[in-house]
Amino acid sequence: MSLMSKLLSTTLLATLSLSAATNKEDVTNYIKNYMIDNPQVKVSEVDVISTQVLDEPKGWEVFFVNIHANVKKSPTMFDKVTVPETLFVKDGVVAPSLMDIKTGKDYKAELKPELSSDIYNDKHLIAGDKDAKHKIVVFSDPQCPFCQEVVPVLYEDVKANPKTLALYYYHMPLIRIHPMSDILTRVMMVEQARGNMDNAIKMYSLNINPRELNVTKVLAQIEKDLGLKYKEEELDTSAIQEEVKFDREMTTKSLVTGTPTVYLDGKLDKNRIGYKELISTTSKSNTNETTTAKQ
Repeated sequence: MSLMSKLLSTTLLATLSLSAATNKEDVTNYIKNYMIDNPQVKVSEVDVISTQVLDEPKGWEVFFVNIHANVKKSPTMFDKVTVPETLFVKDGVVAPSLMDIKTGKDYKAELKPELSSDIYNDKHLIAGDKDAKHKIVVFSDPQCPFCQEVVPVLYEDVKANPKTLALYYYHMPLIRIHPMSDILTRVMMVEQARGNMDNAIKMYSLNINPRELNVTKVLAQIEKDLGLKYKEEELDTSAIQEEVKFDREMTTKSLVTGTPTVYLDGKLDKNRIGYKELISTTSKSNTNETTTAKQ
């Protein structure tokens, strides 16, 4: 658990002063006044991203929220933070997690809010046609081992089926685990701004210490391994800073906490099951069309 998670940790179960029909204002008031029992933290604002009523187990309503808070660092210094949270509410009781005692299913891990329409930003379209029938969104880190297995394949699949699929990419560098990802993220953004998406994806194949923080060494390794040259000042322009900030905000707004996280048509595609079925169906359709054309 991160330091910020500890600061914003909640009790396992709490009672809300609510009517039977919980509304956003009830939940917001609870979070501001009762949820965080830490004198160092003061909640300033709560954004309810969306809500969802569960079919099973019945009676539970899910609230997806972003909590904005001021964390006291010293008597005169505060850090402004935003933390995503999922709350489960039923009959005036709120719980920060919900699990099936028989199957071990963790509803908090399974559920995410549907993506907002502004996620389909042209700057983040890295493959496929924006008018494609199906849209994939991925939150990723080029130094994440699982991302390195998944994202290049996603990219090539979408490139091969541009009318059926569009791929939107959001940077989520896990700096606590591999701090060098911040540098690679900025390099990728430079290539995306140039329209060189193939070069951006090449960063997934870079073999380098994930904890390397020396920009000069990282850029030298990129030139050696990939034949691509960059100047340090290219990575720290105001435009790049804005893109880093925007991706961070969209990640928080979407309540994404790990990589790779994949969405298909706005909904979380856990383990990429929907994507795999779609690719299988698309491949069969392409094969049938090719066979028919030959005949």
